[in-house]
Amino acid sequence: MFRLMVTHAKKHPSLIPLFLIIGSGGVGAALYVMRLAIFNPDVCWDKKNNPEPWNKLAPNDQYKFYSVNVDYSKFKKDRPDF
Repeated sequence: MFRLMVTHAKKHPSLIPLFLIIGSGGVGAALYVMRLAIFNPDVCWDKKNNPEPWNKLAPNDQYKFYSVNVDYSKFKKDRPDF
């Protein structure tokens, strides 16, 4: 598969940007899915030691990828501990 792409790129150099853009898009999508699987509080990998990881989040923890107008450091705790 890789050899076929290289031979096509040698014959048609205009395909090189296409291969780079498609490859970087695939790598970016894989990295984002890996980030969601590791850092998202909705995903629970260890149900024995930490069955509800979303209850251990503080109000000032930022778990979103990007927040536009929200400063999480100014939030105060307004809910009870469980």
